[in-house]
Amino acid sequence: MNTELFIAGKLSFSRDNKPMKVMTRIAVFSVALSIAVMIVAASVLAGFKIQLKEKISGFNSHLRIANLDSNYSFDTPPIRNDYGFYSSISALPEVKHIQQYAYKGGIIRASSDIQGIVLKGAGTDFDWSFFEQYMVDGKIFSVDTPSASDSVIISESLSRLLNLKTGDSFEMYFIQEPVRVRRFTISGLYNTYFEEMDRTYVICDIRHIRRLNRWDDRQISGMEIMLHNPDDMDRAYRKIDDIAGYLTFDDGSRLEVTTLRNAFPEIFNWLAILDMNVIIILIIMAVVAGFNMISGLLIMLLEKISMIGILKSMGMTDFSIRKIFLYRSSMIALRGLLYGNILGLSLCILQQRFGIIHIDPQNYFFSTAPVNINWLNVILLNVCSFAFISLTQIIPTMLIARISPDKTMRKE
Repeated sequence: MNTELFIAGKLSFSRDNKPMKVMTRIAVFSVALSIAVMIVAASVLAGFKIQLKEKISGFNSHLRIANLDSNYSFDTPPIRNDYGFYSSISALPEVKHIQQYAYKGGIIRASSDIQGIVLKGAGTDFDWSFFEQYMVDGKIFSVDTPSASDSVIISESLSRLLNLKTGDSFEMYFIQEPVRVRRFTISGLYNTYFEEMDRTYVICDIRHIRRLNRWDDRQISGMEIMLHNPDDMDRAYRKIDDIAGYLTFDDGSRLEVTTLRNAFPEIFNWLAILDMNVIIILIIMAVVAGFNMISGLLIMLLEKISMIGILKSMGMTDFSIRKIFLYRSSMIALRGLLYGNILGLSLCILQQRFGIIHIDPQNYFFSTAPVNINWLNVILLNVCSFAFISLTQIIPTMLIARISPDKTMRKE
């Protein structure tokens, strides 16, 4: 029988005086609030990072194969879509989908309004799932037709800027020799709340870009590669770069493999800074919970000082008595962790399912606070928080060694 645990259990169910009850409740509330804030902060950051990366990759994919001379320009020298190694890349376990694309910069003219945009060409292998989930009006056009479709989809923010709606037509000018003009009809509007991307891209049939650039049916700007798991980006990059990154063709051109991280380093650096902010929040909340638990344990020790003297007079060692109060504080901490998990996870699940908390999409790229519950992270937060709180409780129990049984019993 564990005597120390038995006594700690009796203390848990004993009738404490009012100040002790208040202090215990404060300690439980502090731990509960701290772990709830930790869970919510970690879940919101995870949701924000995952959904933001999904939006960026929806426009640009996780990896891209293009001409080495592209230099991130939207008017790129072409590559061919019939290189034999594409099948080898498609067979990689990390690769979910590979598709061809083409870019062309141009200017939209609608009534008296003009706007520079990038025309992105979609072929028969284009994955429309990203745009389908963000369509707010109209529908996605079909590219599986004998002739090039004149339909396009544009963002809702771009349509407001140019006073256009679904079904309207507009002219687009392409600055080249000679200047060319194409007329397109809007088949649908999408809104990802990613203003920078939404105002940049107009999706059209890839055959229009081929004609504008005087390319044949085998020429494209590049290939976009989507992965099953974005966390495999670096590993997939190394494999694909080994397959395609060092090839030189008869015309002297070479291919380049780039990752989403290389294309948008400023966004990924910003996300790294957000990670640091959340780490600081987690540390602060853990310290707050630990400090309140120390205060509660000190009050408990002072309130039970006569009991400590009696236990010492009966021959119990300082170490055993310390274990009693460490067990007692652990019970309080576990109760706080239980309530905190219920509160934090409930808030996350409610936000995840119903989007109760709304935020400004102009500043945060989302209309509601994104949430992603990572159960492994939740478990780690609980384990680390409990371990930290338990370690901090060792400090106040050192007071037990300074308590003399004869003085406490004489005082009684």
